[in-house]
Amino acid sequence: MLKKKSSAILFLGIMLGVLLSIGGTVVAERENTVAGSKAVAHAESVTLPYEELRMFTEVFGRIKRDYVEPVSDKKLLEDAIKGMLSGLDPHSAYLDTEQYKELREGTTGQFGGLGIEVTMENGFVKVVSPIDDTPAERAGMKAGDLVVRLDEKPVKGMTLADAVKIMRGEPGSIIVLTVIREGEEAPLKVSITRAIIKVKSVKNRILEKDFGYLRISSFQSRTGQGVIDAVVELTKENKGDLKGLVLDLRNNPGGVLNAAVEVSDAFLEKGLIVYTEGRIKNSEMRFNASPGDVVNGIPIVVLINAGSASASEIVAGALQDHKRAIIMGKKSFGKGSVQTILPTSGNAAVKLTTARYYTPSGRSIQAEGIEPDVVLARVKLETLDASAFKPVKEADLSHHLENGNGKDKDKSKTEKDDEKGEQSNLDLRDYPLHEALTLLKGLGIMNR
Repeated sequence: MLKKKSSAILFLGIMLGVLLSIGGTVVAERENTVAGSKAVAHAESVTLPYEELRMFTEVFGRIKRDYVEPVSDKKLLEDAIKGMLSGLDPHSAYLDTEQYKELREGTTGQFGGLGIEVTMENGFVKVVSPIDDTPAERAGMKAGDLVVRLDEKPVKGMTLADAVKIMRGEPGSIIVLTVIREGEEAPLKVSITRAIIKVKSVKNRILEKDFGYLRISSFQSRTGQGVIDAVVELTKENKGDLKGLVLDLRNNPGGVLNAAVEVSDAFLEKGLIVYTEGRIKNSEMRFNASPGDVVNGIPIVVLINAGSASASEIVAGALQDHKRAIIMGKKSFGKGSVQTILPTSGNAAVKLTTARYYTPSGRSIQAEGIEPDVVLARVKLETLDASAFKPVKEADLSHHLENGNGKDKDKSKTEKDDEKGEQSNLDLRDYPLHEALTLLKGLGIMNR
């Protein structure tokens, strides 16, 4: 059943090529004159910090007069604004004309760069997650990697925006990232070829007969409809209704809030999906599900990990609170704040944290994350050669007693499947996916 679409344009993890940060962003496309008049009205109600402003002008004057090289007023004031915002939290920032343009283009699913969602941590660039089918993912970048050098330039001392500018470049050009990774004794050198990143946010396939798989790599404006279309494709490919579904949100850094709401709504019949709270009135929003479940109530297992952030956590939290899905994997990233994009004069913008978001039960996942219902260890499965060891069974013994039910002496279907392996689209090296499918099968048996 097609769900109703939300009307607001909101973002929770914007991808800018080499992604600028994890968002959680409300785009406030207002006329500058309107925004300006509101700002003036608000300023009149606030007591100005005259002593601090006097200090600011004094420092400004000293730089203009005494700095070793001339500095323009524009640069000094823009740097002051950047410092003011970056000192608040990792996600508030000043966006110049180019960055603001790229942010808006990033929601369409095509942008230039490496294909990683990044933030700052202790002065270094931290990878929240690589995006599926991008140069960064193919080069082996992992969630949690700390980038300490860009080519030969140390990251320490750079702003996130400075680091992002270096990581961007002409498609086909190469950049070498020096990476510190947990479990590795020495820093790694990762060579990545820049490219135009085209992200397909929803992928689907049949894992085994009656069990489907949906992968959402990011939340874009069309992701909600993409999920509905994917369910239709899975049902057609399965030649009948599914009995279980795996929803894979691993290494999904977030994206458009509307899409997170629509995806949650697709699997919920009713109830609250997410709500936000902040100091200003328009930061308080509530999103509720409309009737209709696109998969008709079948069991769902949602896979998450440390790279699942923002919009991913909204979906996981909503389905978990409503007991609509079992959440499996590792604790998520913990990005639970909302940023508002406020356009300024000169085609620039301010990205300002204005609210926290909460799951239906009232949980804030900010700096906490979503705790899985089933926690998985970090392991990898491997298939062994079936011919390496063949156990002896009753049927192999000389003069064994026949079955008695009229069964012929041909090998049973089970034995044949043991030897050739059941045909499946499941990659057995993917342990969490294997466990999710096993759980769905178990739930199916219990339901019968």
